[in-house]
Amino acid sequence: MGSLENQFTELYIHDSVWNSEVAKRTRSLLKVSAIRVDSKPYADQRSQLSGDEFTKSKKRLYLAPHLGQFFRKCPGTQGAACCNYFVLNLGVQCNMNCSYCYLQSYINSPLSQIYTNIEEALFELEGKAREFPNAPFRVGTGETIDSLSLDDLTLYSAVVVRWFQNFPKLTCEFKTKSANIKNFINLPHSGNVVVSFSVNPEKIVEAEEHETARLWQRLKAARDAADAGFPVAFHFDPMIYVSGWQKLYSELVHLICSLFEPLEVKWISVGALRFPPQMKHILRERFGGDSIGNSSELFLGKDGKLRYDLGLRTKMFTHVKDEFLEHGKKFPVFLCMETPESWLGTFQNTPRKVKGLDELFVAMPS
Repeated sequence: MGSLENQFTELYIHDSVWNSEVAKRTRSLLKVSAIRVDSKPYADQRSQLSGDEFTKSKKRLYLAPHLGQFFRKCPGTQGAACCNYFVLNLGVQCNMNCSYCYLQSYINSPLSQIYTNIEEALFELEGKAREFPNAPFRVGTGETIDSLSLDDLTLYSAVVVRWFQNFPKLTCEFKTKSANIKNFINLPHSGNVVVSFSVNPEKIVEAEEHETARLWQRLKAARDAADAGFPVAFHFDPMIYVSGWQKLYSELVHLICSLFEPLEVKWISVGALRFPPQMKHILRERFGGDSIGNSSELFLGKDGKLRYDLGLRTKMFTHVKDEFLEHGKKFPVFLCMETPESWLGTFQNTPRKVKGLDELFVAMPS
């Protein structure tokens, strides 16, 4: 990853939060001059973003309070076996640049935004926790923004770790492609904040996951987090079909098995490349015809997304699952945003009946 101080070319701060700690820290860390505004910039830009406009959106940062709902159920995808995951969105748009990123079709904002009112987000979450005191909510902060890549600006990770100490039945997940754990790693915690890393073989990281931490950096951060008593998790998502994929993913599994014991790893999710058809033009414009999204043979699924065919997906998922078992490591592996057919092909069972995974798929209040 490049230096954070040079990642943005425009910085806008809403007048109401100009003197907030987040705003003052951001102004001190970024080299670009801040512009004080009383409304959202580029608000008149409502058409679908082109590839060039999406690229520019990653370089424009806006700090303002969020006026809508923070906490909601993960939208999942039509027809998938859902793991009852919830999200707490603290911003929108990622400052990293993966070629396959679903935000390219999901987000139509001409700029990136950090929500400055984290206290209101946690108040909303507290209300849900008190309404359902026995519900073991799993809450992720990395749906529409990476959980940790901008943490030097916000220091939200420390706020979240301290808050979750008071709600031990809840689980928080920081999901990231960065290695930025320094702002919370030395804090006391209750063991219910999971530090999770999206992983792919280094060949794919270098080719498709631009401006992210390298694989070894993510795994070192994961080892450091585990040594500090934080449970860790890994997301083989999206798995990508390339020449020699079996060997590449076998080596990745071997590396994780050499560094971690099952008791240190909360879960490992596995998914495959997928995105809506309308994202094709942005992929072509931003990354060319040779990018993985444009050069892969994908088929339209029942959920309206382009995917590998069921047979290939099942083969890929089974390969990863069996590789972990081959090493004698019984990590809790489950499928992300996949159909019951994929589950039956990979596990010969439905998720509620796979030992060790049933608690992830217990019905939760919405």
